[in-house]
Amino acid sequence: MKIAVFGSGVVGEVLANGFLKHGYEVVRASRDPAKLDEWRSQAGERAAIASYRDAARDAEVIVLAVKGGAALEVLDQTGLEHLDGKVVVDVTNPIAEAAPEQGVLRFFTTLDDSLMEQLQRHAPKARFVKAFNSIGNAVMVNPVLVGGPATMFICGDDEAAKAWVRTILGQFGWEVEDLGGAVAARAIEPLSMLWCIPGLRGGSWAYALKIVRSQVV
Repeated sequence: MKIAVFGSGVVGEVLANGFLKHGYEVVRASRDPAKLDEWRSQAGERAAIASYRDAARDAEVIVLAVKGGAALEVLDQTGLEHLDGKVVVDVTNPIAEAAPEQGVLRFFTTLDDSLMEQLQRHAPKARFVKAFNSIGNAVMVNPVLVGGPATMFICGDDEAAKAWVRTILGQFGWEVEDLGGAVAARAIEPLSMLWCIPGLRGGSWAYALKIVRSQVV
């Protein structure tokens, strides 16, 4: 299976390397693919680089790991026809350019309309699944955490797409909590605010969120 990872930053690199680790063919995409030359030279024979359009055309799954403010533009640069029917793993958060307030990120969306819902409306034939947005790159792939696997919160309107993402998350060492349709991204995206507060206030980033259920008696 060929997976296109959009984004030239560290999150895109970590996820791309994670997919390579688990045996997938990976193409990383950027507005300027040449900036990924060094990664390609080190990543091995199953790794490639391309433009957004070329990567999406040939891939079966797309991982959208770009800045939230650029996500809609990236979809347009890709060509919406190249997204039709494909699973799009949405890693984005709607983080505003303004500085955090006492460690609390500022968003450019409201609680009545998430960024993923906007992306899904913009590319209605794509099969968006929210994942990987409420953790940091240090623990995205097979983290070793005190207390065992942490919880990855996902949502999306396509059940088959979510089933595929569940498989990937299992390979990457995560428990999965499916919160339902795309509307649940209104709650999942703000989890990134919660996750970032300890890091922004105290400088510690190597942790994750976990649901702990009471024992059934």
